[in-house]
Amino acid sequence: MGEPVLEQIMGVLSAIEIGKGHCRRLGANIEHDGVNFALWARLASGVELLLFSDPDDPEPTVIKLLPQLNRTAYYWHVHVKGIGDGQLFGWRVSGPWRPYEGTRFDAQKVLIDPYSREVVLGNHYDRWAAARPGSNLDCCAKSVVVDLEQYDWQGDVSPQHPMSRSVIYEMHVGGFTRDASSGLSAGKRGTYAGLIEKIPYLQSLGITAVELLPVFQFDPQDAPPGKDNYWGYGPMSFFAPHSGYSSNRQIKGAVNEFRDMVKALHKAGIEVILDVVYNHTAEGGDDGPIFCFRGIDHEAYYILDPLTRMNTNYSGCGNTLNGSHAVTKQLIIASLRYWREHMHVDGFRFDLASILSRDEDGKPLVYPPTLLAIDTDPVLADCKMIAEAWDAGGLYQVGSLAGSRWREWNGQFRDDVRRFIKGDEDTICRFASRMTGSPDIYQFNHSDPEKSINFVSCHDGFTLWDLVSYNEKHNEGNGENNRDGMNDNYSWNHGVEGETDNHEINELRIRQCKNLMTANLLSIGTPMVLMGDEFLRTQHGNNNAYCQNTQLSWMNWAQGPRQRQMFRFVSELIQYRKFLFSRARQEGLQVSLSEILHRSEICWHGVQAYSPDWSPQSHAIALSAVSLEVDVAIYMIFNAYWKPLHFHLPLPPQDMEGSWYRIVDTSLPPPEDITPLGQPLTKIASSYQVQARTACLFVCGALLRQSQ
Repeated sequence: MGEPVLEQIMGVLSAIEIGKGHCRRLGANIEHDGVNFALWARLASGVELLLFSDPDDPEPTVIKLLPQLNRTAYYWHVHVKGIGDGQLFGWRVSGPWRPYEGTRFDAQKVLIDPYSREVVLGNHYDRWAAARPGSNLDCCAKSVVVDLEQYDWQGDVSPQHPMSRSVIYEMHVGGFTRDASSGLSAGKRGTYAGLIEKIPYLQSLGITAVELLPVFQFDPQDAPPGKDNYWGYGPMSFFAPHSGYSSNRQIKGAVNEFRDMVKALHKAGIEVILDVVYNHTAEGGDDGPIFCFRGIDHEAYYILDPLTRMNTNYSGCGNTLNGSHAVTKQLIIASLRYWREHMHVDGFRFDLASILSRDEDGKPLVYPPTLLAIDTDPVLADCKMIAEAWDAGGLYQVGSLAGSRWREWNGQFRDDVRRFIKGDEDTICRFASRMTGSPDIYQFNHSDPEKSINFVSCHDGFTLWDLVSYNEKHNEGNGENNRDGMNDNYSWNHGVEGETDNHEINELRIRQCKNLMTANLLSIGTPMVLMGDEFLRTQHGNNNAYCQNTQLSWMNWAQGPRQRQMFRFVSELIQYRKFLFSRARQEGLQVSLSEILHRSEICWHGVQAYSPDWSPQSHAIALSAVSLEVDVAIYMIFNAYWKPLHFHLPLPPQDMEGSWYRIVDTSLPPPEDITPLGQPLTKIASSYQVQARTACLFVCGALLRQSQ
């Protein structure tokens, strides 16, 4: 006998047939000349499937599922024959409204599917209609059926750069090209397609990977009144690419344009890392909207207070995803596999990853199941896994996150390098540790030297230029009376708050930016550069631009002499970071500066060779690294003192006849501040006058002489 046909249909679609369906695959999947829909909703008393004709359709076809026919254990399912790719749909789920017990069902609210591969908002979308009493049928978000097989990857292959030769570029897809100065047509600004147009720029900079701020479909209205959700934290779906970043406004436009972007970046040798948000959703706190998880199983998807059953807020965004629940764990793993297998991304950066180490009551676990499952998943084995190993609830796990493969954002690198470069006391020892891979945090006998993701600025905080231009944050434009954002920025304005025409101050600020970038790119670990820092982008002192979808946050592509000077310095320094010697590359010997530093005999020095000053009052340190594998030695100096210092360099190693040669001196005017890779270097004497607040890099060795 064939599958039974449901009779409870409101509305008419003459071409469709309704069947029992199954729950072997969750979400909407094309099968047998139709679509199988499956939803986990264990406590639901009733479920309806809604089929929409367009994004603004207020009168969908409603298919009511029968528990005795369309339910298996915790799952509701139905097969609809006669529909397919591009079909818009949603759910309505009924059940008890008992917030004090953890359930928040609302049969009037249209819900998107947790496994939606695309979400459309429509012209009348209203976030808060999903929070108010009554139906939101005329202004709801909708899920889309997507046929994943209808795309030609054209033999796409991941570049698979080793971490030792990786330089990550943290960027915002929209803000990267949204400004008119990008030179793109209006339709491509702020889109995946717009990013494709700028790939030659990324190649000229030399980065090996882009780390994209959240591209999961997020709610643009999840922001203070009159503002936009600019950063994109607060996902609506863990599978759908954000439609607002697509230049193609057709159904499925975002899915295919995202794939086009990944394919183009891979062709250019650039990897794609996603900033993923599995710690909270856009449904907000207890008074937030109901448009997905909250209306399906609130107490399963979120960590609730054990006593009050109200939302916990370890994310700082109103709710906390219950990552330890079996169904949520399954959802997260499926999402990661989807982005790897079907969207070809190369890695993930987990926002507030420590939340995934909390149990269902919010208590930290020694062996958190979700983090360990991600760490050991075979489908994800070739992905770069990066964790922000803390959360807003006070859990800080840098160096101790469960799992061996995780790399971690090293916030201590950011803070200690900032403090040393600006001249704070009692920072010399911590600075030395950060430059050598933070061995006080990471045990290298259990992990590789690239465990630490090193950065001096990121989306959350001051830009590099603002770090040397402002003593205080200036977030008044966010509408929160400047209460938001970090207060401890370890910044220094060098005498004037904000922009100035004072030539001496500006020259010192640029030098400090070069010093910070030098420390970042010459340290052991994997460096990350914030979008626009390579040419001194400013947010005018705003260190929390999460709601600033304006020119304040967008990349300004107009470059004057100051910007061009910094870009040249950073791009040349990246080349040294990735491959130190051109002759070595010609001979097939792939040598990165990070690898040389790690596989070297390292000695510390002060103004006198082999005599470092580790006192709290010390503001200068030098490091020599003699490679154990290739014929090269490196000598670095960081003088954060406010006066010049005369350094006596150690003799070159006995088996490296010759002298030291200068690559970098940040006190010198361009083009002397850095010599391009492969160009003749300046030979220096056995001692060197290092100007105040200056970083230097010298090299010697046979490989160097052969490349001259």
